[in-house]
Amino acid sequence: MRVVLADDSLLVREGLKRVLAEAGIEVCAEASDAEELVAAVDRTSPDVVIADIRMPPTFSDEGLRAADRITARHPDVAVLVLSQYVDAGYALALLEHDDGARGYLLKERVMHATDLLEALARLERGETVVDRELVDQLLQRSRVASPLGELTERERHVLSLMAEGLTDRGIAARLWLSPKTVETHVRHVLQKLGLPEDHTRNRRVQAVLAYLQG
Repeated sequence: MRVVLADDSLLVREGLKRVLAEAGIEVCAEASDAEELVAAVDRTSPDVVIADIRMPPTFSDEGLRAADRITARHPDVAVLVLSQYVDAGYALALLEHDDGARGYLLKERVMHATDLLEALARLERGETVVDRELVDQLLQRSRVASPLGELTERERHVLSLMAEGLTDRGIAARLWLSPKTVETHVRHVLQKLGLPEDHTRNRRVQAVLAYLQG
């Protein structure tokens, strides 16, 4: 796997490089701002981009906007954005485009090799990755007057794991259920959220967005 790193902090980049190098992952380029990042991706065609959400010059959402540009120009390149704090708005902005493998993790998470490498492996398979701390916080929010309130406890648990980006097989392994049972739960979730068959839209992504916005 080949990775481009983008963060204005040299210390963060060095820490990530060390974790990746120990796993045998090549860092083919580095960048300290969004423009450098896009140029580096154009130049090196990596498998995955790891980028801070906030970068120079405004330290607002440069990483998100760079992710959109990269996905438009290089749809096969997965993007993992990092944030210092849990922010549902950032996650929604990143995930509402279901045209590429994308992930959102807290910075503290990626300094742990296991979490980072698992996220990268899932992104390489084309999956979506959402930090479980964000999902846990959203799970505790009120669902009054929302279709989400009609879900059973098990269905909400399944949806929360969908929000983390797990596949049916991954959910089955996490909950010690058969894949067929998980398929049934997912079908019920989609039905209760009023998401009919639509070949132009990813219903799982739409369900996750409903969950995050709920």
